[in-house]
Amino acid sequence: MLRAVTFDYWDTLVAVDRRTSMRDLQVSEFEAALAAAGHKVGRARIEELFEENWSRFEAAWLANEGQYTPTDTVDYLWGRLGLDRADGLRDRLIDTFREVGEQAPLEAAPGAAECLTTLRATLRLGVVCDVGLTSSDTLRRRLDRFGLLELFDAWGFSDETGWFKPAPDAFLPVFQALGVTPREAAHVGNNPGTDVAGANAVGMRSVRYAGFVDQTDDPQADVVVRDLRSLPAALGL
Repeated sequence: MLRAVTFDYWDTLVAVDRRTSMRDLQVSEFEAALAAAGHKVGRARIEELFEENWSRFEAAWLANEGQYTPTDTVDYLWGRLGLDRADGLRDRLIDTFREVGEQAPLEAAPGAAECLTTLRATLRLGVVCDVGLTSSDTLRRRLDRFGLLELFDAWGFSDETGWFKPAPDAFLPVFQALGVTPREAAHVGNNPGTDVAGANAVGMRSVRYAGFVDQTDDPQADVVVRDLRSLPAALGL
């Protein structure tokens, strides 16, 4: 019997507005903060270093070596730029990632509120999210702006659990908080390699959401939905 459903965050519950690049926003904020402190670094150089840094993040993500944070990012870029220590600049640069996370234009998945409200009438709901360079605190606030935060009962953000999907440990804290076993739960996400693989590995029912991004790679999900409003019926509810 299905007792709970967990959801991925990015490109499942919400997505960055397709006309906007979060990387461009981060580079702009970083460039402005450096310039305000008297460091004239060309945008092309900052973009190059951000690309290097993202490769480091992805390596940590794929190896499941723990969260790679804005602080790690700033310390890496600081060293690559050879900057002298300046009072407050390091903290200011770290804070630019929070600012971008708060300000970046996001859109909720169509029908998300309707879907979640229907599910919550009979099930418990959770979020299992691989956090990038925007903290879980900020992600919660952004979800609250859409009126969706209150519909969830448990959370598994990687910057809090220390684990990325598809590792079972990314899901376990949410199972414990919801009081369910994996076989009593389904997981909904867009990424076959993390969401589908993770759900399959722990014995959950896997649902691939293709409303924002349609990734058809293996492994295959038990169910594919393109509109969250169809999810309750797809789960047999």
